[in-house]
Amino acid sequence: MDPNLYRGDLERKPEVLGAFADALERGELLAGVPDDVDRVLLLGMGSSTYAAGVAAARLRARGVDAIAELASSDLLPPADPRTLVVAISASGGSRETVAAARQYVGRSPVVAITNVVDSPITKGADVVVNMRAEPEAGGVACRSYQHTLGLLLALEHLLVGNEPDLVATVRRSATACADLLDRLGQWLSEVSEALAGPNGTWIVAPFRRMSNAQQGALMLREGPRRPAVACETGDWSHVDVYLAKTLDYRMLLFPGSGYEDELLRWTAERGVAVVCVGEDLAGATQAVRYNGDDDDDVRLLTEVLVPELVAHRLWTS
Repeated sequence: MDPNLYRGDLERKPEVLGAFADALERGELLAGVPDDVDRVLLLGMGSSTYAAGVAAARLRARGVDAIAELASSDLLPPADPRTLVVAISASGGSRETVAAARQYVGRSPVVAITNVVDSPITKGADVVVNMRAEPEAGGVACRSYQHTLGLLLALEHLLVGNEPDLVATVRRSATACADLLDRLGQWLSEVSEALAGPNGTWIVAPFRRMSNAQQGALMLREGPRRPAVACETGDWSHVDVYLAKTLDYRMLLFPGSGYEDELLRWTAERGVAVVCVGEDLAGATQAVRYNGDDDDDVRLLTEVLVPELVAHRLWTS
């Protein structure tokens, strides 16, 4: 992994995501993916599973029988010709995902989502979907995570309808990323200092965007090798509040949960530093705003850029 090349990968997010939106508008991305299925099984490892978990929950909320599983699980559901299996691997070579997908080849329709179209994950797949994230020179899955989310949103639209306009949402996210990058000098140094505590960083998000908290924490572990943990906003008051009393607790909060009031009550009482991304919340000590942050799907596709950029700064400091 190379931190300078990773920074370059982040800086190209608006451009590459814009090209992704163009391909989505042309109808190229999910061509051939079946939509007449009874259930959906999403498989992956690491950030692929983070994205899949949110995607499966969104599908269930819209009446689709969908689950996301770690490909390494030895308790995977049985194959069925009416189950659409979506195997996700940016590199196309994740050993566990390749092995799990092969259990379903010839027994269920298998879609491989990858950034490397001639990779092992594509062997035997009925449909291969190119992430269009382009090579990530820094060796860290950043654009590919964002594009995985975009493709899974496209899958949701394929299965349950095309409202709202997903192409417009993706374009707004590209603009939002550009806005954050253009204004780095206004927020990155101060936010990085606020989040770089001696005990680590906690990233908190509502369940519908939990994958961004997980991915953001992974970026802090993978690049600068700092302790970082993800937590769901409502659950925080049940499982993580205890550490806020005993540690130098630093929180990055992705807003939107109906249970933020309880979390912010505890953080205020315990003097916790809270950086909020995308909203000016009473009780947050700092806020990072960006163009389009009033749209929840734009938030889903954009907000993780903040911890990604913080990770680069801490990695190189």
